[in-house]
Amino acid sequence: MTKITPNAARPTPRQSPRQAPGWQDTAGEEEESTPLTAEQARQWRASHPQLRVTRVLAMQVVTGIVVVALAWAWTGRPLVAWSAAYGALVGVLPAALAARGTARWAAPGFPPAAALAGLMWWEAVKLVLTGGMLMAAPKILGAPSWPALLIGLVLTIKVYWVGLLLAQSMRSRQGQAQRVKTNGC
Repeated sequence: MTKITPNAARPTPRQSPRQAPGWQDTAGEEEESTPLTAEQARQWRASHPQLRVTRVLAMQVVTGIVVVALAWAWTGRPLVAWSAAYGALVGVLPAALAARGTARWAAPGFPPAAALAGLMWWEAVKLVLTGGMLMAAPKILGAPSWPALLIGLVLTIKVYWVGLLLAQSMRSRQGQAQRVKTNGC
Protein backbone atom coordinates (compact mmCIF):
# COMPACT_ATOMS: atom_id res chain seq x y z
CA MET A 1 0.00 0.00 0.00
CA THR A 2 1.29 3.46 -0.90
CA LYS A 3 1.56 6.02 1.83
CA ILE A 4 0.11 9.38 0.89
CA THR A 5 2.26 12.33 1.82
CA PRO A 6 1.81 16.06 1.21
CA ASN A 7 4.44 15.92 -1.54
CA ALA A 8 2.74 13.02 -3.39
CA ALA A 9 0.85 15.35 -5.71
CA ARG A 10 3.97 17.23 -6.83
CA PRO A 11 5.60 15.95 -10.01
CA THR A 12 8.91 14.18 -9.64
CA PRO A 13 11.91 15.26 -11.74
CA ARG A 14 11.14 12.45 -14.23
CA GLN A 15 7.58 13.77 -14.81
CA SER A 16 6.74 16.90 -16.72
CA PRO A 17 4.75 19.51 -14.77
CA ARG A 18 1.68 18.92 -17.00
CA GLN A 19 1.75 15.15 -16.53
CA ALA A 20 0.04 14.08 -13.34
CA PRO A 21 1.02 10.75 -11.81
CA GLY A 22 -1.40 7.97 -12.69
CA TRP A 23 -2.87 9.75 -15.72
CA GLN A 24 -0.21 9.15 -18.34
CA ASP A 25 -2.74 7.90 -20.89
CA THR A 26 -4.28 11.37 -21.18
CA ALA A 27 -1.04 13.37 -21.20
CA GLY A 28 -0.46 15.26 -24.41
CA GLU A 29 -4.09 14.88 -25.55
CA GLU A 30 -5.20 18.18 -24.07
CA GLU A 31 -6.37 20.71 -26.61
CA GLU A 32 -6.41 24.40 -26.03
CA SER A 33 -9.95 25.68 -26.28
CA THR A 34 -10.52 28.67 -28.48
CA PRO A 35 -13.58 30.90 -28.30
CA LEU A 36 -16.09 30.58 -31.10
CA THR A 37 -16.54 33.34 -33.61
CA ALA A 38 -19.97 34.90 -33.97
CA GLU A 39 -20.63 32.83 -37.11
CA GLN A 40 -19.51 29.59 -35.44
CA ALA A 41 -21.75 30.33 -32.45
CA ARG A 42 -24.67 31.00 -34.80
CA GLN A 43 -24.06 27.69 -36.58
CA TRP A 44 -23.81 25.84 -33.26
CA ARG A 45 -27.11 27.33 -32.08
CA ALA A 46 -28.76 26.37 -35.37
CA SER A 47 -27.57 22.76 -35.04
CA HIS A 48 -28.54 22.54 -31.33
CA PRO A 49 -32.09 23.94 -31.06
CA GLN A 50 -33.55 24.48 -27.63
CA LEU A 51 -36.82 22.88 -26.68
CA ARG A 52 -39.32 25.56 -25.75
CA VAL A 53 -40.53 25.52 -22.16
CA THR A 54 -44.11 26.02 -23.30
CA ARG A 55 -43.86 22.81 -25.37
CA VAL A 56 -42.73 20.83 -22.32
CA LEU A 57 -45.52 22.34 -20.22
CA ALA A 58 -48.04 21.48 -22.97
CA MET A 59 -46.71 17.91 -23.02
CA GLN A 60 -47.17 17.79 -19.24
CA VAL A 61 -50.79 18.96 -19.57
CA VAL A 62 -51.49 16.37 -22.27
CA THR A 63 -49.90 13.68 -20.10
CA GLY A 64 -52.10 14.75 -17.19
CA ILE A 65 -55.21 14.54 -19.36
CA VAL A 66 -54.23 11.06 -20.56
CA VAL A 67 -53.57 9.90 -16.98
CA VAL A 68 -56.96 11.22 -15.86
CA ALA A 69 -58.73 9.54 -18.77
CA LEU A 70 -56.98 6.24 -18.06
CA ALA A 71 -57.74 6.47 -14.34
CA TRP A 72 -61.42 7.14 -15.08
CA ALA A 73 -61.64 4.38 -17.70
CA TRP A 74 -59.79 1.83 -15.58
CA THR A 75 -61.58 2.36 -12.28
CA GLY A 76 -64.80 4.15 -13.21
CA ARG A 77 -64.52 6.09 -9.94
CA PRO A 78 -64.61 9.91 -10.08
CA LEU A 79 -62.48 10.21 -6.94
CA VAL A 80 -59.61 8.35 -8.60
CA ALA A 81 -59.87 10.55 -11.70
CA TRP A 82 -59.94 13.73 -9.58
CA SER A 83 -56.95 12.51 -7.58
CA ALA A 84 -54.99 11.83 -10.78
CA ALA A 85 -55.99 15.27 -12.08
CA TYR A 86 -54.83 16.93 -8.87
CA GLY A 87 -51.55 15.01 -9.05
CA ALA A 88 -51.03 16.25 -12.61
CA LEU A 89 -51.85 19.79 -11.46
CA VAL A 90 -49.26 19.46 -8.67
CA GLY A 91 -46.72 18.62 -11.38
CA VAL A 92 -47.72 21.30 -13.91
CA LEU A 93 -48.60 24.39 -11.85
CA PRO A 94 -45.32 24.76 -9.90
CA ALA A 95 -43.31 23.95 -13.05
CA ALA A 96 -45.15 26.64 -15.01
CA LEU A 97 -44.64 29.20 -12.26
CA ALA A 98 -40.93 28.35 -11.97
CA ALA A 99 -40.49 28.49 -15.75
CA ARG A 100 -42.12 31.90 -15.87
CA GLY A 101 -40.00 33.23 -13.03
CA THR A 102 -36.76 31.73 -14.34
CA ALA A 103 -37.25 33.08 -17.87
CA ARG A 104 -36.67 36.60 -16.60
CA TRP A 105 -33.29 35.62 -15.17
CA ALA A 106 -32.14 33.88 -18.36
CA ALA A 107 -32.03 37.02 -20.49
CA PRO A 108 -28.85 37.56 -22.51
CA GLY A 109 -26.37 39.81 -20.76
CA PHE A 110 -27.73 39.01 -17.31
CA PRO A 111 -24.93 38.35 -14.80
CA PRO A 112 -24.38 34.57 -14.55
CA ALA A 113 -24.24 34.57 -10.75
CA ALA A 114 -27.56 36.41 -10.55
CA ALA A 115 -29.09 34.05 -13.13
CA LEU A 116 -27.98 31.06 -11.06
CA ALA A 117 -29.38 32.64 -7.90
CA GLY A 118 -32.68 33.25 -9.72
CA LEU A 119 -32.80 29.65 -10.88
CA MET A 120 -32.15 28.39 -7.36
CA TRP A 121 -34.80 30.73 -5.95
CA TRP A 122 -37.50 29.57 -8.38
CA GLU A 123 -36.58 25.91 -7.84
CA ALA A 124 -37.07 26.48 -4.10
CA VAL A 125 -40.43 28.16 -4.80
CA LYS A 126 -41.38 25.16 -6.96
CA LEU A 127 -40.48 22.69 -4.20
CA VAL A 128 -42.36 24.62 -1.51
CA LEU A 129 -45.43 25.01 -3.73
CA THR A 130 -45.37 21.30 -4.64
CA GLY A 131 -45.11 20.30 -0.98
CA GLY A 132 -47.87 22.71 0.00
CA MET A 133 -50.18 21.43 -2.71
CA LEU A 134 -49.55 17.82 -1.65
CA MET A 135 -50.29 18.69 1.98
CA ALA A 136 -53.48 20.50 0.93
CA ALA A 137 -54.74 17.53 -1.12
CA PRO A 138 -56.84 16.03 1.72
CA LYS A 139 -58.53 19.38 2.38
CA ILE A 140 -59.27 19.93 -1.32
CA LEU A 141 -60.20 16.39 -2.36
CA GLY A 142 -61.50 15.01 0.93
CA ALA A 143 -59.99 11.54 0.96
CA PRO A 144 -57.82 11.41 -2.17
CA SER A 145 -56.68 8.23 -3.83
CA TRP A 146 -52.98 8.66 -3.04
CA PRO A 147 -51.77 6.07 -5.57
CA ALA A 148 -53.68 7.83 -8.38
CA LEU A 149 -52.51 11.25 -7.18
CA LEU A 150 -48.86 10.17 -7.04
CA ILE A 151 -49.05 8.37 -10.40
CA GLY A 152 -50.46 11.55 -11.97
CA LEU A 153 -47.69 13.61 -10.35
CA VAL A 154 -44.84 11.28 -11.27
CA LEU A 155 -45.91 10.73 -14.87
CA THR A 156 -46.44 14.45 -15.37
CA ILE A 157 -43.02 15.29 -13.96
CA LYS A 158 -41.26 12.59 -15.99
CA VAL A 159 -42.42 14.19 -19.25
CA TYR A 160 -39.22 16.27 -19.04
CA TRP A 161 -37.35 13.16 -20.21
CA VAL A 162 -39.63 12.88 -23.23
CA GLY A 163 -38.85 16.52 -23.94
CA LEU A 164 -35.13 15.83 -23.84
CA LEU A 165 -35.56 12.88 -26.19
CA LEU A 166 -37.62 15.08 -28.52
CA ALA A 167 -34.90 17.73 -28.54
CA GLN A 168 -32.33 15.07 -29.39
CA SER A 169 -34.46 13.75 -32.26
CA MET A 170 -34.95 17.33 -33.53
CA ARG A 171 -31.15 17.76 -33.60
CA SER A 172 -30.59 14.51 -35.44
CA ARG A 173 -33.31 15.32 -38.00
CA GLN A 174 -31.77 18.75 -38.61
CA GLY A 175 -28.35 17.19 -39.03
CA GLN A 176 -29.76 14.71 -41.55
CA ALA A 177 -31.50 17.50 -43.44
CA GLN A 178 -28.26 19.50 -43.61
CA ARG A 179 -26.36 16.45 -44.91
CA VAL A 180 -29.00 15.89 -47.59
CA LYS A 181 -28.81 19.54 -48.71
CA THR A 182 -25.03 19.39 -49.08
CA ASN A 183 -24.93 15.86 -50.53
CA GLY A 184 -22.55 14.76 -47.76
CA CYS A 185 -19.91 17.40 -48.51
